[in-house]
Amino acid sequence: MKLLGPVISIAAGFVGGKIVDKAWVGFTGQQPPKHGDKEAQAEASMRQAIAFAVISAVVAALIQVLADRGTQKAVAKLRK
Repeated sequence: MKLLGPVISIAAGFVGGKIVDKAWVGFTGQQPPKHGDKEAQAEASMRQAIAFAVISAVVAALIQVLADRGTQKAVAKLRK
């Protein structure tokens, strides 16, 4: 189970990142200003870049908490 927790967190983080990206494109009509995407970074204002960073961080924190809690509940059920 110790290996399953990080795997679940990584998978959930990947899915969460894709959801945030799709939502960003849906709301703004632009590609998210991610590191490595020079074109998207050039088009984004500083306000948009900060907003994307904050939204991404909040979603990542929520995913981490939910994945940790889910893993702990699964471990507790298996121990019973």
